[in-house]
Amino acid sequence: MTASLIVAAIGSKAFWLLYLWLASAWAASSLSDRKGYGEKVGLGTGLVLSVIGVLIWLVIPAKSTSIASQRKLRKEHEEAAEAEAAAPQA
Repeated sequence: MTASLIVAAIGSKAFWLLYLWLASAWAASSLSDRKGYGEKVGLGTGLVLSVIGVLIWLVIPAKSTSIASQRKLRKEHEEAAEAEAAAPQA
């Protein structure tokens, strides 16, 4: 009876670690795709390095053609246009 409880406890921990591993792979894949490097590169680092792979993709800078960079440039242009419109005319 005790052996089956130990196996069940190990199985529960393994199940949650499996979820953590899969979530890390998904997060790394999503981050790398948004930063312009493609999903496969992020998926590979997420599967091999797990949570460390996600941390790596949080640090790696985005390419200039990536979704994140384009969104940042668009926001900067909008803020500059708003500041120009709000400035008093001389």
